[in-house]
Amino acid sequence: MTSLTQRTSGLVQRRTEAIRSAAADKERESDGEEDEARRGDEDDEDKGDSKETRLTLMEEVLLLGLKDREGYTSFWNDCISSGLRGCMLVELALRGRLQLEACGVRRKGLLSRKVICKSDAPTGDVLLDEALKHIKETQPAETVQSWIELLSGETWNPLKLHYQLRNVRERLAKNLVEKGVLTTEKQNFLLFDMTTHPLTNSTIKQRLVKKVQDSVLEKWVNDPHRMDKRVLALILLAHSSDVLENAFAPLQDEQYDLAMKRVHTLLELEPEKESTKPNANELMWAVVAAFTK
Repeated sequence: MTSLTQRTSGLVQRRTEAIRSAAADKERESDGEEDEARRGDEDDEDKGDSKETRLTLMEEVLLLGLKDREGYTSFWNDCISSGLRGCMLVELALRGRLQLEACGVRRKGLLSRKVICKSDAPTGDVLLDEALKHIKETQPAETVQSWIELLSGETWNPLKLHYQLRNVRERLAKNLVEKGVLTTEKQNFLLFDMTTHPLTNSTIKQRLVKKVQDSVLEKWVNDPHRMDKRVLALILLAHSSDVLENAFAPLQDEQYDLAMKRVHTLLELEPEKESTKPNANELMWAVVAAFTK
């Protein structure tokens, strides 16, 4: 009787161990699938970059505009401020946080449609989250053109000045310092001192410049809807911010002419028409329309 009980208990223990082992294997498989999905999401955001050096559209545009040694943008560039706000809207749209309102039966133009908060999930970027909070809490909703102006502080309405995102270039530069791309220095300009951010990691800047160059040269596909949306947005917004030519400066004359010809091909597209094509990001084309109207 005792031996029978021992055999039975041993059988139960082995069965229990087998169940636990199977459950553990299933959990490991599940964790593995989640890790793989997570890695896939990270790869989709920016292939080739490590997590530490992945840049937002705003950071990429600013990096193209910064002088490598001097560490500041051209004093004559009066487009980059609004351009960076446009980058924020597109970045939020590409991350699934913003969209344009439905156009309804009577189709409205891109610049007449309001910007709607699709998701208020934090992005992990302070500037993006600040802009998203403004857009979510504003009623009635505003258009893309209005948001670019409000976030830039270009409004005559004193009741709307609180929408302005201040010190955007400096805050983006500090982000790039934290990512090891830039450093911080003080420079004296006769009458005043200015904080500058010279380039320290030339590899990342070169990779960015090459990405822009390749998109209109070696990897040119002659169809904006076959291009990576983030790269297409980068080209169009870098042009709107008056920093795109900095990426083409190192090219030889023939390559430069070809690159600019293809950029102009993109700039001549009609945003209203392009936004109706399959898989198009309407808000991105609305931002393009706001800068090219």
